[in-house]
Amino acid sequence: MNRTLGRQVIAEATGSALLVAVVVGSGIFAQRLSPGDKGLQLLQNSIATGAALVALILAFGWVSGAHFNPAVTLAERAFGTITTATAAAYIAAQVVGCCIGSIIANLMFELPAVELSTRQRSSGALWLAEIVATFGLLVVITGVVRSGRPSAAPFAVGGYIAAAYWFTSSTSFANPAVTLGRTLTDTFAGIAPASAPAFIAAQLVGASLAIAFARYVFHEPEGIQLVTAHEEPLP
Repeated sequence: MNRTLGRQVIAEATGSALLVAVVVGSGIFAQRLSPGDKGLQLLQNSIATGAALVALILAFGWVSGAHFNPAVTLAERAFGTITTATAAAYIAAQVVGCCIGSIIANLMFELPAVELSTRQRSSGALWLAEIVATFGLLVVITGVVRSGRPSAAPFAVGGYIAAAYWFTSSTSFANPAVTLGRTLTDTFAGIAPASAPAFIAAQLVGASLAIAFARYVFHEPEGIQLVTAHEEPLP
């Protein structure tokens, strides 16, 4: 692994860990602050997640492109803007980072470091919601970047995910690595390990549809980096 790729992988792992720490941590705190009010809990969780995405993409985008999501990385590979080796390294970093983020969130709230979720999320409606959520996320990213406004992507992504918490029945995981990380917490944001494979399959279907859509509607897409990463070794 060369020096630049090494830094990019660390950025992806760190950003992914912080993202899941926010998702899980804000979910735990929301449960404690607003017991019995699931609507308010979801509002608190969605605001925290959307705001964190904006901040994390702005912080790490110039290093790695701030994917934090295997679906985004696979789309980049499909568009030919990164190599297979880079995509594999990114995805591994994202999965590891998301799992670490969940563990950190658990520990911050004095819960067991790893406690597999018992929250079943399994139905055709939820799987459809994940297809829609992931499709929409990648279309938003690709459309904003192809319009020549990549600096707006962090805000577009944060806004879309915050909204998708509310308009999808699954509360918009839209991220295979985040889905795996959330199996490690038996809290508001958790998903039972048995429910994760179908969620991930639905997300990959949504990503595939978005790639096909982008190829047709957004003429000759050149990649979907949220913020352009350095191509030269960083100092």
